[in-house]
Amino acid sequence: MLFEVWAPRAGRVELHLEGRTGRSTVRTGHRTDRTTARTQPMERDPAREGWWRAAAEAGPGERYGFALDGGAPLPDPRSRRQPDGPEGLSAVSDPAGFEWRREWRGRPLPGAVLYELHIGTFTREGTFDAAAERLPHLAELGVTHVELMPVCPFPGAHGWGYDGVAPWAVHEPYGGPEGLARFVDAAHGHGLGVVLDVVHNHLGPSGNHLPSFGPYFTDTHHTPWGAAVNLDAPGSDEVRAYFLGSALAWLRDYRLDGLRLDAVHALRDTRARHFLAELSAAVDALAAQVGRPLFLIGESDLNDPRTTTPREAGGHGLHAQWNDDFHHALHTLLTGERQGYYADFAADGAYALAKTLTGGFFHDGTYSAFRGRGHGAPLNTLATPTYRLLGYAQTHDQIGNRAVGDRLSARLSPGLLACAAAVVLCSPFTPMLFMGEEWGAGTPWQYFTDHQDPELAEAVRRGRRREFAAHGWAEEDVPDPQDPATRLRSCLDWTEPAREPHTELLDWHRRLIALRRAEPALTDPRWSATRPSVSSDGCIDFRRGPLCVVINPYDRPAEARLGPHATTDRTEVVAAWRPIDPPGPDGTLRLPPETAVVLRLGAPQGPGDQLSFGSSRSEIELMQ
Repeated sequence: MLFEVWAPRAGRVELHLEGRTGRSTVRTGHRTDRTTARTQPMERDPAREGWWRAAAEAGPGERYGFALDGGAPLPDPRSRRQPDGPEGLSAVSDPAGFEWRREWRGRPLPGAVLYELHIGTFTREGTFDAAAERLPHLAELGVTHVELMPVCPFPGAHGWGYDGVAPWAVHEPYGGPEGLARFVDAAHGHGLGVVLDVVHNHLGPSGNHLPSFGPYFTDTHHTPWGAAVNLDAPGSDEVRAYFLGSALAWLRDYRLDGLRLDAVHALRDTRARHFLAELSAAVDALAAQVGRPLFLIGESDLNDPRTTTPREAGGHGLHAQWNDDFHHALHTLLTGERQGYYADFAADGAYALAKTLTGGFFHDGTYSAFRGRGHGAPLNTLATPTYRLLGYAQTHDQIGNRAVGDRLSARLSPGLLACAAAVVLCSPFTPMLFMGEEWGAGTPWQYFTDHQDPELAEAVRRGRRREFAAHGWAEEDVPDPQDPATRLRSCLDWTEPAREPHTELLDWHRRLIALRRAEPALTDPRWSATRPSVSSDGCIDFRRGPLCVVINPYDRPAEARLGPHATTDRTEVVAAWRPIDPPGPDGTLRLPPETAVVLRLGAPQGPGDQLSFGSSRSEIELMQ
C-alpha cells in the first residue's frame, strides 16, 4: 500500500512499521507483545511540494508512524485509527472494508428533530455498540437524527471529546472505526440519520503532533485555545485541504448525514473565500455525487447572517446554525436566572422569546450589556427559512458548563419542563433535544476528563475550580473533572423512564414530536407563519397556522385572551400537559399553573373576525 505524509519542513522522513500483533492499553498509550519494527526511507513526491511517499506491504491493523529527521516515529496526521491512543502509533484501517447491511438514501434537514448525545455517557458502558442498543428508544420517541458529540481520539478513556487530536480517526474506547460504522448502520436501520460534531478550530493540549509536521497553526491569530488553526497564513492551502478532507471523509466513508461544526467563530480566516464557504461547496458537491442530502450545522456566537446565507449571495452557505439567543430567552423566562449573558434576556423574557420566534436573533445589532457593545445583525427573514436555525432548551454546553452540570430538571417542575418542550418542539426552528431531556433525566451532565499527564490533569482541575470560585462556588462543591465518579454521575439512568414523573414527560415529548410530524404548519419554513403574543396575565402564545401553542410559566392560574376566533365551538384541544377546557365564548383560555397546551383554532368567519397578533415590542406592550 502507499503511505503519504505532508512534512514540508523535514529534510528526511522514514516510514516506521510494526506487525499487527499486540495488546492495546489505551489508558497508558503503550502496548505489550510488540513485533520487531522495520523502517524504510520515504521519497519526496515530485508532483506535490512538501509531500513524502513510500510503498510498503501492510494490512489492516498494522501499526505505523513517520519519523522526521531521525526523530521518534509519530502518528500519521491523517490516521484513521489510533488503537493505543493519541500518543501511540497509527494503525492501518480500510474504511471501504466495512460491510454495510442497509441501503440509505439520507434524511434532509427540513422537518428534522435532532437528538444530541454523548457516546461515553449515553450508557454506562460508553461504547457505540451499547448506544446502538438504545436506538429503538429514539425511534419510538420520533426524532429523525442523532447528533453525536465528537468521537475523535482524545487522552484516556473518558472525556467530552473537544480535546481530540486526530481529526480523521475514531476514539478507540468507544469502539474505533468499525464501532462507529456499526452504530451508523444500526441508526439507519431504524430510519435515523446521524450527524457528527467535529472540531476544526483547535486541537487538544495533549498528543497534538501536527506542529512537528508543518505549519498547521499560526500566531497571526489567537483563540481561547492559543495559536489559531492556519487557514490564511503561508502553508494554509494544505491545512485547509487537511480539514476539508477530514470532513468529507466522515460524510463519505461513514455514510453520515451531516456535520455540526464546533465554534466556527474561532475559525480565523482573512482570505477572499472563507474556509466555511469552501467547505460548504465541497459538501454540496459530495451530496450530488453520492445522491443523498448532506448538511452542515455551525455553532457560532456572532449572530452573523452570513453563516447561513447562500454562497451565491455572499454568505458561507452553511445549511443551519445553533441559535443560542432562543435558548437564552427561554431559559431566563423559565428559570429567572440573570447572571452573565442571561442578563441581556432577563429584563423582559417574554419579549425576548417573542422576538426570537419572529426574527431568529434577539441581538440583531442591538446593544448587549454583557458584551458592552452592539451585537449581531438581522436575518433576512424573506430569504432565510426558519429551519436554518436550531432551537433547544438544553445542550451539552448549557448544562455541562455550569458548575455542577445541573439540568433544567434539577430546578424546574415537570410542568415547566413541559412548557419548555412545547416551545421547542412547536417552534419554527429545527428542534434539538439533549439526551435524557425527553424524560426529565435526574442525572447531571458534568465536565469530566481523563488526562494521562499528571501536570495537565492538575491544571484542568485547578482551573475549573478557580473559574467557579470567582462566581461564588466553594471549591469543594465543584466536581473534580479527573475523578471517574464525575463521569459515572453523568451517565443516563435508563430505569428512570419507567418511573413518574419521567414517564409522563416522555409521553409528552412523544406526543409533541408526533404532532410536529403530522401537522404541516409546524414545519412551515416561513417566518410570517409564526406570530407570538403575551397576555396581561403573562401567558405566552404563538400561532403556527391553525395551531396555537400557549404556555403559563407561572405558579398561579392565568388567562390567555385568544380572541373571537378561539371560541369553544371553534377550538380543539390537541395536546395539553394538564386537563384544560377550550376557551370560553369570549375566547379566554384559563390555564392551571405551569402548564402548556396546543390548540387548533377555527378559521376566521368574516371581515371583523381576523386573527390579531403582537409581534413587535410595542404591540406586546399594548396587549399588556
